[in-house]
Amino acid sequence: MTRRTEWPDSPAEPGGDAGSGYGPTDASAAARGAAADDVGARSGRRSREGAGAESGFGEGSGRRARSGTRSSGSPSSSRAEKGEPRDPVEQARNICLRLLTGTPRTRKQLADALRKREIPDEAAEEVLARFEDVGLIDDAAFAGAWVESRHHGRGLARRALVRELRTKGVDSAVIDEAVGQLDPDQEEETARELVARKLRSTRGLDRDKRLRRLAGMLARKGYGEGMALRVVRQALEEEGEDTEGLDEPF
Repeated sequence: MTRRTEWPDSPAEPGGDAGSGYGPTDASAAARGAAADDVGARSGRRSREGAGAESGFGEGSGRRARSGTRSSGSPSSSRAEKGEPRDPVEQARNICLRLLTGTPRTRKQLADALRKREIPDEAAEEVLARFEDVGLIDDAAFAGAWVESRHHGRGLARRALVRELRTKGVDSAVIDEAVGQLDPDQEEETARELVARKLRSTRGLDRDKRLRRLAGMLARKGYGEGMALRVVRQALEEEGEDTEGLDEPF
């Protein structure tokens, strides 16, 4: 049986979602460590090289160094006091690792988060590419898990799932492949289950109002007009409602 995971209704910020998605596995944890070590090592080498290039000789350079140490009010010294890395690649790496902890993200979500924090494009691209290489960013896996979770957990149909994945920056071809895993018969069966759960709350209303309420619920979840009408009509017939004239689009 496929393990289902509940997904959040909406993202908490441009960088990601409010809740957790499919959880990190041991493999992804190892990949996260590999990415951190790899990018961190390269960041350290770049920092040491930069320090060597900037250092000077003689008394004048010593005075400048001491002067810089005393200037605690500057932005760079303030960041250092807070323990924040100065190297943009290391900053990007730390931001991505924090956002990926416990929750998968798409590449676009992470790129948007780095841009919001004013990480240079070159540094952001380096980190994002590396994270893709080690499997920490995988839009295809993200889309597949999203479709599985949101269909079974929220009853969403293909159209609603496509809209959600587009807002997260997933490529159209990847979206098509992910929603293609939904069997049309399974989608209709889910629509019937949704109507059955809602049916009792509409009892006592006139037939047309029940139709609009039930069909509207399915439409909001992405079900097409034809399927929604067919499913609602059958449910009403099973309750003894006269469905004559309900063949017209609602």
